[in-house]
This record gives sequence, structure tokens and C-alpha cells, in this order.
Amino acid sequence: MTSLSRRDLLRVAVALPAAGLFARYRAMAAPNVNRVKITNVRAMAIRNIAGNCLIRIDTDSGPTGYGEAGATGPMARARIETMKGLLIGKDPLLIEVHFHNMTTLMHTYMAHIPTISGIDMALWDLAGKIIGAPVATLLGGPFRDAIPMYSHGLNLNMLDKASCRDWAQRIKAMPEGFTAFKNGIDPLLGVPAARFAPTLTTQQLRNVARGYANCREAVGDDIDIAVHCHNELDTPSAMAVARAVEPMNPLFIEDALNPPFSEAWMALRRSTRVPLLTGEKLEMVRGFKPFLDNQAVDIVHPDLAFAGGITGTRKIADYAAQFRIPVALHNVGSLVLTYANAHFGGSIQNFYRSESQLGRPDHYIEGMAAGSAPDVRNGLLKVPAGPGLGLEINTDFLRKNLAPGEEYWG
Repeated sequence: MTSLSRRDLLRVAVALPAAGLFARYRAMAAPNVNRVKITNVRAMAIRNIAGNCLIRIDTDSGPTGYGEAGATGPMARARIETMKGLLIGKDPLLIEVHFHNMTTLMHTYMAHIPTISGIDMALWDLAGKIIGAPVATLLGGPFRDAIPMYSHGLNLNMLDKASCRDWAQRIKAMPEGFTAFKNGIDPLLGVPAARFAPTLTTQQLRNVARGYANCREAVGDDIDIAVHCHNELDTPSAMAVARAVEPMNPLFIEDALNPPFSEAWMALRRSTRVPLLTGEKLEMVRGFKPFLDNQAVDIVHPDLAFAGGITGTRKIADYAAQFRIPVALHNVGSLVLTYANAHFGGSIQNFYRSESQLGRPDHYIEGMAAGSAPDVRNGLLKVPAGPGLGLEINTDFLRKNLAPGEEYWG
């Protein structure tokens, strides 16, 4: 009987048909198993990506993978130090093994999923570069070659009809052609964003109804408008907001209640016909499972940089598919996260939309690309065709935009 070497066994194991989500990836990775080793994992923060930081994984054979973590630079670097023993010297293609080992850490600190999310994203980028295929292909796609996106209603006073009309003219002239925007509720309430608000008054609710009605009147029926909350409402206030905005026919209400699942979500679900969306601060399948099991929301909204990276969020999407619930992606991060969203959205059947910072007046996010700029037409971001995430990073942009106190990949 012919004996198999350890390398042969690993290749066979990776190539075996699997009941899991990543059978195609295993088959494509098999010829390259144990050819590359991880030499370093680093984190670095840049400005204006909502407090996230970039992750870089280096190897002994040249390719480098990039990801984005939902953590500050110092926070991610501290957590990376606790995980380097799991990664340095290991084969980057064994993504599921790394994901399991990192996410099951318990002592001395429990696994920090936002940092792991960035590492996982970088591993997928690296895998695509080693194998020579886009991440969307490794994930089993593409179901689509471009993903629908939504943008943000910025620089308008929703209580002023003239301001709303000016905003409508601006967004309709945008070359990206966005047809969906989410507009923040906090200015109408007069409360700071993302802080728990007292039960809303009748006047605040009148402002909500008037503000969103003004936006609808200004843009007409060709632009979708979503109600952007930040988990600041209590249960009766959330119900009242849903009633106030229903005549405007909102695309959805986002994050109306406290992030974790509770019976309050079910009460809100029963009280309104407006679609509900939540999930940007939830982690792993465990965070989304009660929402899905109880049909508490219409759309789940994970963030690849928080929820478990590409691996963890793919598991969430697969679970959501059992309930025929679509998956949107939260994103106020960099072009790394934006391209990761494009590949992820292209690779799953039940994809809905991705949030985006593309198309802002200063085109800050677009400046991160050293090669071609993101291809956005009619509100659709084309899935990059290059290997990995398909992003060639402008290193001058990174050096110029380091967050305060950060050193270049220090």
C-alpha cells in the first residue's frame, strides 16, 4: 500500500468534497497547500474610516494580504500579540483552521471578533493572490458581477424643504447613480448620534414625520430613502417612529432598538409594516441567530469588519438563507472593506445591498486605490476582477493619512 506524506494528506484533506460552505475554495487551494508561510501580522489605523484599522499579513514568498478590523490600531495590535502563535509560520490557506483557532480563544481574554475579522479578511485576500483568483470565485460565486449599494443623506436640513430640494438635485447629479440613501434620524430628534435617547415627545415625532416627508417630496418616487437610527430608541419610541415614517414608504428602518435581541424587537416587528434591518454591531452566527429564528427583522446587516470577517459572515448569510432573509452589509470603512463587500456580495445568492462611502465630494475613499478607481455605475459597484480583493493600495495615501499616533505599519 502506498503511504502518503503529511503534505499529501493535507492536500487530500483540503480537496475533499465537504458539507461545509467552502468546498470550492478547498479544491482550488489544494495544489498550493504548504507552499507559503505567514511571517507577520500587523495593524495600522488611518483617518476617516470610522475608527477601524487596516490589517496586513506578510508571507515568506512575497504575497501580502490586506483586511480591515473593527478596532483601533492599538486595540488590534494588542489582540494580535495574543494570537501570533496561532498564525506565524502557518500556512495562510488553512483559513477555516485559523478561523476556528482564533474564534474559540477563551483565556486569558475571550476572542476579539473585530480584530479576527480583519485577519480573516486579509487571509482571503492572500489566498486569492496565492491561488490567482478573485475572492468572489473562491467563495463559490459569482452570483452577480456588480453589487447594489446605498449611500447617505448628508449636508441637508430635513425640516427645510429648500434644503431637501438642493440635496435632491445633488444626489441625482452624482455620476455613481445611487438610487438609495439612508438619512439619519438624530438631527430631527435633537439628540447625539448613537446615544440612548429618552422616550420621544410628540414634537420630536412630528419632526420625524415632517422631515422624512420633505425628503420624499424632494426626490420623488425614483429614490429610495431609509430611516437611519443608531440603536438609540426605546420600544414605544421605535413603534411611534415606524408609524410616523410609514406614509413616506421607507426602504427600511435601521437599528431602531438596542443591538442585542430581546422581546422588544418582536413587539416592534408586530407593530409595523415597515421593513426592519439590524446587525452592524452583532458578531458571528450567535448574534444573528435569535433574530433569524424569530423572524424579528426583514434584513440582516452584518459588517465584515465586526461580525467575523468573510468566513464568519458567510456562515451568517448561509443561516439567513434558510429563512429566505436577505443580507445587507454595513460599511463606513476604507476601500479594503468596500472591495471585500463587493466580493462577498457577488458570492452569495441572498445579497441585498452594501452601504458605501464612495461618491463623497472629496472622494477620500477612492484615493486609496493605486490602480483603477472603483467602478460604480447606476448605483452598482463592479466586483473587482483581480486576484484576492483586487485592490492595489496607494501607499502614499496610507502614509499621508495615518491616524494620530500611528506609525507606518509599525
